Amino acid sequence: MWPGAAWAYIGPGAGFAFAGSLAVMIGAFALAIGTILLWPITFVIRSVRVGNPFKNALTRRVVIIGLDGMDPGITTRFMREGRLPNLQKLADRGVFRPLDTSNPSMSPVAWSTFATGVDPSRHGIYDFLTRDPCTYAPMISSTDIRNAEKVLNIGKYILPLEKPKIKLLQKSQTFWKLLGEKHIFSTIQRVPITFPPVPFRGLLLSGMCVPDLRGSQGTFSFFSTANEEGKAAFTGGEQTVLRRKGNVIRSRIVGPDNGMVKDGGRMTLPFTMTVGADTVTIAIDGGETFDLPLQAYSGWIHLTFSAGMGVKVSGIARFYLTSIAPDVNLYMTPIHIDPEAPAMPISHPEVYAVYLAKKFGAYATLGLAEDTWALNERVIDEKAFFDQAMAFCDEREKMLFDAIEHTRTGFVTTVFDTTDRIQHMFYRYLDPTHPANRDKEATAHADAIQRVYERMDGIIGKVVEKIGDDGVLMVMSDHGFTNFRRGVNLNAWLRDNGYLALKDGKTTSGDWFEDVDWSNTRAFSLGLTGLFINRKGREASGIVEEGAEYRALCDEIAAKLEALVDPETGVRAIRKAECAYKIFDGPYRLDAPDLLVGYEGGYRNSWECATGSCTPEVFRDNTKSWSGDHCVDPSIVPGVFFSNRKITAERPHIADIPFSVLSLFGQAPPKYMQGKMIFAKAGESATVSGPLDPSMLSQSGAAPGALILPREAGDAA
Repeated sequence: MWPGAAWAYIGPGAGFAFAGSLAVMIGAFALAIGTILLWPITFVIRSVRVGNPFKNALTRRVVIIGLDGMDPGITTRFMREGRLPNLQKLADRGVFRPLDTSNPSMSPVAWSTFATGVDPSRHGIYDFLTRDPCTYAPMISSTDIRNAEKVLNIGKYILPLEKPKIKLLQKSQTFWKLLGEKHIFSTIQRVPITFPPVPFRGLLLSGMCVPDLRGSQGTFSFFSTANEEGKAAFTGGEQTVLRRKGNVIRSRIVGPDNGMVKDGGRMTLPFTMTVGADTVTIAIDGGETFDLPLQAYSGWIHLTFSAGMGVKVSGIARFYLTSIAPDVNLYMTPIHIDPEAPAMPISHPEVYAVYLAKKFGAYATLGLAEDTWALNERVIDEKAFFDQAMAFCDEREKMLFDAIEHTRTGFVTTVFDTTDRIQHMFYRYLDPTHPANRDKEATAHADAIQRVYERMDGIIGKVVEKIGDDGVLMVMSDHGFTNFRRGVNLNAWLRDNGYLALKDGKTTSGDWFEDVDWSNTRAFSLGLTGLFINRKGREASGIVEEGAEYRALCDEIAAKLEALVDPETGVRAIRKAECAYKIFDGPYRLDAPDLLVGYEGGYRNSWECATGSCTPEVFRDNTKSWSGDHCVDPSIVPGVFFSNRKITAERPHIADIPFSVLSLFGQAPPKYMQGKMIFAKAGESATVSGPLDPSMLSQSGAAPGALILPREAGDAA
């Protein structure tokens, strides 16, 4: 199932399938107790069979802080202004360099390379979504979720006789699994593309691509007494029209599909809202009652849905009252999986999520937790979004220091999404002429990106103080950032150039290739950087022959795309269009888009192109709050790399990180890994150290204005 409104970055949801939470909890606690009881025996066996796993190690502890999307140009500028003193000290003591990212340069791809040490043709993740070659329908790239096949029918009820099938589609092996095989313990928190968790010797809390309780990548709810025509549908969310009787409103919260009842539809949870002068009181039927002041978030509210026959499904959400008069407007976050009673596996072992909730309280579990579409649709404003992002950051900070405290030897990593989400949604403030500033205020939150960088710097300072000289510390990002002013609809370009055909003489097509004539279409685009050839033998209605015809078509389209000029600006929109057959040689190369489109700074696939739509025009202004991006040519958006140790590589690559961590622990990286060791080995000297020379950023080949160099913020325009 692909909920049409279930967008986070872009695309369909992963789906939802649940087993009884009680059974999950019993199994998790039994496993935990068994592990504790057997620990003395396993310790003796390990000592005999494995010996000291740190015998050849250069360190007994490695800590990596992942700051998704932190940009080297912005970082350099803020460091020069004295705003990031802790990162400055880290650079002075060790090193700060750009970190080359994956191709394509987007989070699921780059973090998968971080986890496995291989490129996407070896780990199989090229985007957030891809197409089903049998149907051309969209599929989330990372996870396959299916309900149990063996069921027992009792009247209207469907009782599963087995667990649902939830599978991670990322290939290869994570380096922390390899460490675990050598009895080196790891604590992994919120690394993208780790749902569902793959068992290993350690602890893991899943990150990006964990679905919400409805199985989407984040569907918010908006409740309003307003009933204006055209205001009831949102991208990424749903509106419920409220009926008010005096000061009392009755409505309901829509939850997940009820898979236990034939044609059961969505489970719902009624609630009552009593309206006061500047506060409402919300009473969830059978659940919590709480007061909600104007323009303030509630805490996490538990929402328990009844599936029937005593089975309960639990989620959590936060509420935000945007207005009381003249209309009551209430926003509710997507319903997150409840970490105290997970309806789907979000941690390894399953009890780890429960442990964190018991220790710190409820916390965000949705992979893309910061609700970017609620801000894009102006359901919430910038302040509400920023406050939400900072609250989630608070939660992850507590988890990070718990991991550091309890992992005295071994590997720790925690990924913070905050830097990425704030830059996506506030980049327009760095560019006064950005199209997204039209009809919006453009100054009140001009310091939002600066504030989040300073917040991350404060966390790094605490980490340095906590671990001291005990081990190797790295701070890294998966990619950097650039401006996103103009969207390019590749499907419209393909139509205009005779590569994509529409049915019945139509000139436009809706989402998910609604009116595409596959019998006459040679190429199409879906997702954020990819273009597919309609290949015979791969796609259901493929017409392009493999071999010479296929390669010639790829080369022809690539050459034309690299010459594509935006008629409004007079500049080329695409720096490089690369044919997958030339750059990928791994076992999953056939799953790749056939062309990877590397945009210049300021451009990206349009929102409509990302969902397989074909618009009248090729170019369109990006007017959404989502005004910065990184789905461009990878040379424009390197990440950052800091370490408290000097390194041997002037320009490290994200694939070097897992290779180096294994080597630091004295373990031989597997031969299939594509990185290299960037720290000096015993007897070697590390030659690369100190802060970043800004000239290295221009050497990356970034387009003018693509990176914010250490000058004025307005230069990004």
